[in-house]
This record gives sequence, C-alpha cells and structure tokens, in this order.
Amino acid sequence: MKQQKLLIALLISLSFFSCKNDKQTDNSEDLQAFVEPEEVIEFGFNLNDYHVKRDTIKTGDSFGTILERNNIGYPQIYHIAENAKESFDIRKLQIGKPYTLLCSNDSLQTPECFIYQPNNIDYVVIKFKDSIITYNESKPVKVVQKEASGVIMSSLSETMEDQGLPYQLINDMSDIYAWTINFFKVQKGDKFKIIYKERFIEDDISVGLESIEAAYFQHKGEDFYAFNFKTDSLQKGAVYFDEKAKSLKRAFLKAPVQFSRISSRYNLNRRIAYYGYALRPHKGTDFAAPIGTPILATSNGTVIESTQKGGNGKYVKIKHNDTYSTQYLHMKAQNVRKGQYVKQGDVIGWIGMTGNTGGPHVCYRFWKNGQQVDPFKEKLPTAESIPDALKERYKSHIGPLKVQLDNIQYKKGHKKKELNEENLISQVN
Repeated sequence: MKQQKLLIALLISLSFFSCKNDKQTDNSEDLQAFVEPEEVIEFGFNLNDYHVKRDTIKTGDSFGTILERNNIGYPQIYHIAENAKESFDIRKLQIGKPYTLLCSNDSLQTPECFIYQPNNIDYVVIKFKDSIITYNESKPVKVVQKEASGVIMSSLSETMEDQGLPYQLINDMSDIYAWTINFFKVQKGDKFKIIYKERFIEDDISVGLESIEAAYFQHKGEDFYAFNFKTDSLQKGAVYFDEKAKSLKRAFLKAPVQFSRISSRYNLNRRIAYYGYALRPHKGTDFAAPIGTPILATSNGTVIESTQKGGNGKYVKIKHNDTYSTQYLHMKAQNVRKGQYVKQGDVIGWIGMTGNTGGPHVCYRFWKNGQQVDPFKEKLPTAESIPDALKERYKSHIGPLKVQLDNIQYKKGHKKKELNEENLISQVN
C-alpha cells in the first residue's frame, strides 16, 4: 500500500511538472507571436501602421488623378484640394519628383495621407483620414566637416573628379579663386587643400555642399589662402579673405589709364555730324591721355587677343573669368601677347592713335556674359579688406583653420573612390 501511494505521488508530481513545462512552452510561443515589429519611422509616421505606396510624378499626373487611381472620388478630392491650397499649391507637382501614399492597413487600402517631396530635404504632408491637415516639413540634416587635397597632374576638375569629390566643390573652388588664379593655366604639380562642410540626410545620403570653410592653392610656387568669414550678420553668401585679411574678390580699376579724363562715354544713342547724324552707338568709354601713356589691365586675366584690326587699330582683349572681359583699343603698341596671364595694374600697352580716332586715347570696352555694357552702371565685384574692428576676431577665426589646412596631407593617385569615414572630421548638429 505504501509503495502504491508513493507511485501515485510520483505520477502526480511528473504530471504537474509536465503541465508546467507545457504552459511555459505555450507562453513562450504566445510571446513570440505577439512581438511587435521594429518601428520604421519616416516623415514622422510609423510606416508599419500603413500600406505604403511609393511612386514619382509622371507625365499627365495630377493630385486628382493620383488619388482617383487609388479609389478616392472627385468630390472628396476637390474638398481636400480646397483645404490644402493655403499651405501648398497642388498644381506645383513636378514630373520626376517622388510621392508617398499612406493607405489603410486593410484589404481596402484606402489612402489616408499624401506626401510629396519637391527635393531631398523638404516634404509636404496632406492628411485626410478624418480631418484635412496640410503642413510643410524638412528632414533632419546632419552637417559633416570634411577635408580634401590633391596634386594636380592634368587639371583641377579632373584631379577632384578622380577622388570622387562633389562636383559643386569643383565649381565653388573655381569661384573662390576666379579673381586670383587662372585655372586654365594651372600647372602640373600645383596643389590644393580644402576644408568644407557637406550636408547629409538619413546619415549617408548627401544633399549638397554647405560651404567651403577654408582653402589653400599653390600655383606656380605661390601660396593662395582663402578663409570664409562673415563680416556682417546680414551678409548673404560666402565671402573669402586671405591670411592678410584681404578679399579674394578683386576689384576692377576705375580706369585703365592714370591721370586721364573721359573724353567720350558709353552711349548707345550717339549721333555724329561727320556721318550725317546717323546713329553710331559708342559701346566703350574713351580715356584721353598723351601718346605713350601706359595702359593698365583693370583686373587679373588672360589675354585672348593682341592684334590690329580695322577701326580698332592695335588692341588687347583680356578675359577675366567666365563673366567678364575687357578690351583696350587704339594703342600705339601692345606690351602683351595672346595667352599671357596679366595681373591688375600690369602695363599691357601704350596710348596711341591707331585705327579710327580723332586724338590720342584708349577706348575701354567692357564685356559681361558676351555683351558690351557700361562698366560705370554695372554692380561690379569689389575688393575690400576686413574692417579694422573685426581683424582680431578674424585672426582668431582663421588661426585653427590655417593650422588644419597646413597639416592636411596631399592625396596622391587618380583612382576614383568614395570618401570613407576617415574623411569625417566632426559633426555639427
């Protein structure tokens, strides 16, 4: 009997533990079944809560046709459009731009929200599930400071492209040095270093350059530093100064001749008695001076013509950058040749009377984007030094940047590669 009782107790005990284990197993399975999926947050929504449809605006697409394709009727579409127009004009959808529809997570997949991205950063949200709400938002942007450097073997653009550097960086470098370096004349062995900031969304998607903070270019053995510095809180755009606090944007001289007078101004309505008062536009400014007076280049540039032709007589034409060129007519003789790089103030020739002229002078012609204009009516780039009151702050600002520039090691080789994490210097929130 005693043995029977022990056997029954043992069976009950085993049964209890078996049930407990089964219960634990069942609970474990139940827990696994109810584990929530990881949140996928985009545009401020948990995408797991919706059936997501993504596409781009196609030819013929409109806000209405997109919603109609997704089973929203036109009375409701009109109501949504009317309520949204104060925040966003739905007629401005551009072909090729992405949009996202957040639809109900059921068999009907009824659209509840329309999200349009006019660019990589900004987006428009139109919610219309219960009430209609429209607002504009931007994705968080991370600004990362980077470094770049190189030794030029062919051209600046090729060297930078071979390193996989942003194309905008090439353009901005050209703009910074447009008034001090002729990039068409860079030599093998010229060097550059750059400290710049690039913008990213979603950690690794580049959305363009923020700014170039500092740059260094060695051209023909001469050093050219450039530092981005704000002299005015209202200043728009970047302005660059060298290590001596002088602007890199060079001014044009007021006149190509010293101690001269203007004998005839730019005048498109000029009429001359000698030609029977026929309309003879004068697209230059005449500076009268004695024969042999030096003629000066009004800004840095490359001589693209140094010749003699018809009524122009002996003349020189200089290209300063992609925007500006100047021309100097009626010279006694030229002092430069085609292809030569000249600096502001260099003597390029002497006053003469060659060509059609009634007296010794230089006809100064000014070209902007291929058209002759009056330089005295143009808003031309100026060369200003940093105000004395800001110079100490400027020195403190550029000190660490100059040290950083000087310590950058030149990258060698021409193998294209993407910049890796070692190029990330710091993150600006």
